Amino acid sequence: MINTNSLGILGQFYFNIKKSFKSIYQNSNFYEKKISKTFDNSFEYKPSPHLLSSIIKYQNKKYKIEDFAIESIWQNNLSSKDYERLNNFFWFFSLDLKSSKKTTQTVIKNWISNNSKYQKKSWEFDLTAKRIISWLSNHQLTYEDSDQEYRSNFDHMIQKQTNHLLNEMKNPTKIENKMIGCASIILTGLAYKNEKQYLNNGLSLLKNIIKSSIDNQGFTKSRNIRQLIFYLKYFIIIREWFKESQSSIPEYIDETIYYLGSSYAFIWQNIKQDIFFNGNYSSENKAFDRYLKRFGYTFKNQINELGGYAILKNKKIILAADIGSSPNKNFSNDYQAGALSFEIFSNDKKLISNAGYYPDGDNKFNKLSRSTSLHCALTIEDYSSCNFVKHQKNLIVDKGLKVSKKNVVFENNYWKISGTHDGFLIKFGIIYERKIEFYPEQMKFIGYDKLFRKSSNKEIKFDIRFHLDPNSKVMKTQDNKSILIELDEEGWKFSCDNFDINIDNGLYFGNKNSYKENQNIFISGMNNEKEQLIKWEINRL
Repeated sequence: MINTNSLGILGQFYFNIKKSFKSIYQNSNFYEKKISKTFDNSFEYKPSPHLLSSIIKYQNKKYKIEDFAIESIWQNNLSSKDYERLNNFFWFFSLDLKSSKKTTQTVIKNWISNNSKYQKKSWEFDLTAKRIISWLSNHQLTYEDSDQEYRSNFDHMIQKQTNHLLNEMKNPTKIENKMIGCASIILTGLAYKNEKQYLNNGLSLLKNIIKSSIDNQGFTKSRNIRQLIFYLKYFIIIREWFKESQSSIPEYIDETIYYLGSSYAFIWQNIKQDIFFNGNYSSENKAFDRYLKRFGYTFKNQINELGGYAILKNKKIILAADIGSSPNKNFSNDYQAGALSFEIFSNDKKLISNAGYYPDGDNKFNKLSRSTSLHCALTIEDYSSCNFVKHQKNLIVDKGLKVSKKNVVFENNYWKISGTHDGFLIKFGIIYERKIEFYPEQMKFIGYDKLFRKSSNKEIKFDIRFHLDPNSKVMKTQDNKSILIELDEEGWKFSCDNFDINIDNGLYFGNKNSYKENQNIFISGMNNEKEQLIKWEINRL
């Protein structure tokens, strides 16, 4: 009988063999000939670089290319991040337009001289896609006033790299990279108008991305807020390229922007706050809002539930909760096990907060930030509500969960968000139910966390955590029944009569790839009953 471990070894062996054959193929003369089949077409549509201002981090100071050590710029003793930045050429967007065109074009000629044939490191999928976009968008420096020989080599290398992307699009890669690759292929098709192959293939690939990764409501299937905004940015850029090049804009691009924009309005524009669910942390969305206004994009959405999230708000309070099931494992690279977790904002300050996300997958904090204990939700015996396994370089969901019995009520004097999930069912035989009520006139939140067990023959430990913003101050009352929270000039009281409540130190990942110390309130207890109710309250003082 073949066991699971043997299948895993066989699978890895097959993967390694396939990887080796691919490497041999891509370094062969056959592959070189295949991607070198280009056309003698001229670079006609020249895209404006400012169309990319939603994704480019421009330096406040503009640099002249002469400021760089041209002779040593391609040395190999670079860190991996510096190597990526150098080879994707997005640094061209920070060059002063008074920089020497001749010197800029010499840099490109030097790159071509060293990388004209496929090389795994410098031809990585995302590097190649960004490099194409940068070379074409910075045409004032990279193309203008050049001689015919340079232009022929430039046009050939743009098309050759695009051929490589088309060959690689079918292989597994991060969905974000597929989007960038698709955009660069479309841009090549628009720039070299006489060659329809690139445009048709790029648009076909774009349709596949829409179908495979965006749901019927216009939210990403990953339920990742940052990915949704990433998609919206690139779809708008593609649309603006079509518009500027005076090409007919496909109807499905407009339709996709409409639905992604509606989701963006729901998740950000309606509240102007970052909610820390499923890979999200503090953003620069206000800069994107200015971009949208400049280009005339307006989005609206007045519903209270979308994409597995519920958001209720008035002028003073925002209550947001994750009431969605975990995504399919293929879309779970940044998923956090925070089902039924919630956040509360009071007067634009975060009173109750999930701990945020640490996106660097090579850092131990990434795995920590994905655990349920870093969310305002229930853990049992220190286990998360979802299991994660290593897949290539990423953690993905192994055993997911389903949220059911969702109910959202939004009235002037009464709000409610409730739901159940089965994330603890297999391991502990437990169904978890949460109901959060808010009474606006009294400025009172009441929470009901319930545990339903099939069998109570074994005692289990549970914890419910309520993470706080690092700027919050907390103090336990003398009777040990309440905890006072000070947030700026506001005072709140957290209480739970039937279980122990305490204050614990923790970590806050609200800013990208960094952390701060914060505090959290936690309710702890032991359960040996078939039905357990934990009631808590948060009141404004």
